[in-house]
Amino acid sequence: MKQTFRCHTISPGYATGEALLSRDPVLFYQTDFTTGVFREPGHDLEGKCIAGKIIIFPGGKGSSVVQADGMYKLDTAGLAPCGLIVSCLDTVLVSSAIIMEIPMVDDVDPLFYERVKEGDHIILDATGGTITIDCPESQ
Repeated sequence: MKQTFRCHTISPGYATGEALLSRDPVLFYQTDFTTGVFREPGHDLEGKCIAGKIIIFPGGKGSSVVQADGMYKLDTAGLAPCGLIVSCLDTVLVSSAIIMEIPMVDDVDPLFYERVKEGDHIILDATGGTITIDCPESQ
């Protein structure tokens, strides 16, 4: 069963991938740039690989230099997330997503946050302004 929700485009593009959820803001510099594993102690994403995932999180944190550098290093290593769904925008995160051409959205239908679960298959059409949770029939 598919469930589709509206959202607002920040960085256009299309991505499909596994949902990775975090209640904590993300500083991409806290990722191992050789494995894509998030390493910030005590963070929701600690020990999880973010490469190729669609990350659903409040927003970014940290200084502009380290946030942008972290995204750049992940992107050049082929370990960047494939999509970003945020609730709070910051200019560095927005700029980084646009420069790295990572689809990014905000202003998501609140029902999406009630329905999405870690590991769900997500179809993010940032250009068209939709997010689809592609759930197996058994859910």
